[in-house]
Amino acid sequence: MKERPRRVEGRRALSLLAASALTLTAASAHAAPLDTLVGSSAGLSPQLKILALLTLLSLLPALVLTMTSFTRMVVVLSFVRHGIGMQNTPPTQVIVGLSLFLTLFTMGPVVNRIADEAYKPYTAGTISEGEALERAAAPMRAFMLRQTREADLQLFYDASRQPLPKTEEDVALRVAVPAFVLSELTTAFQMGVLVLLPFLVIDLAVATILMAMGMMMVPPATISLPLKLILFVVVDGWSLLVGSLVRSFV
Repeated sequence: MKERPRRVEGRRALSLLAASALTLTAASAHAAPLDTLVGSSAGLSPQLKILALLTLLSLLPALVLTMTSFTRMVVVLSFVRHGIGMQNTPPTQVIVGLSLFLTLFTMGPVVNRIADEAYKPYTAGTISEGEALERAAAPMRAFMLRQTREADLQLFYDASRQPLPKTEEDVALRVAVPAFVLSELTTAFQMGVLVLLPFLVIDLAVATILMAMGMMMVPPATISLPLKLILFVVVDGWSLLVGSLVRSFV
């Protein structure tokens, strides 16, 4: 009878020891990675760097759409397809792919400047993450403001009830980005109108001739589409269009 209470007490003691060990282990497990995650004062830990990289990759499509020349490229090329009258030729994938590579071409100097002024010093350990971001933002801001109309900047600063800054460095990215997108859409539509005008003239001429000949049952697109394709090929339309798009950013 005496051995049974001793066994019970022994089990309780073992349970308390096990609980204490688990508590200490959990505390050390939660405390140790804190320094590892935060990192030293010199920079972020590898875990946070990976998290920041994954976040940047998830935001990359939005950054390409709103901070590069991609919007102008894809809108103007879409106008060309619509003006010719072919809804699926070239395919959307081709237009997007061509726009991406034209964007890489036009953004080359900006990317090289970011690599020289921000990425290489950061990987060499000479600057911190915050300074690297500031240096990377400067070329992007300069590129966007060079393509942004002052009226669009004024629009957003008036909406926020703030005066227009005197220097480019004082323009906040939260204002520069939407103003840049608005200016890009305006420029793309202006170029699109110039692209559509020759095709519109052909459509009107064909429709007028068919009406005059009494051939009202013949769809005008049946005649105008080959004529527009012939005109586009004869004047080397793709070279003219791509050259104009690239030179518009110089």
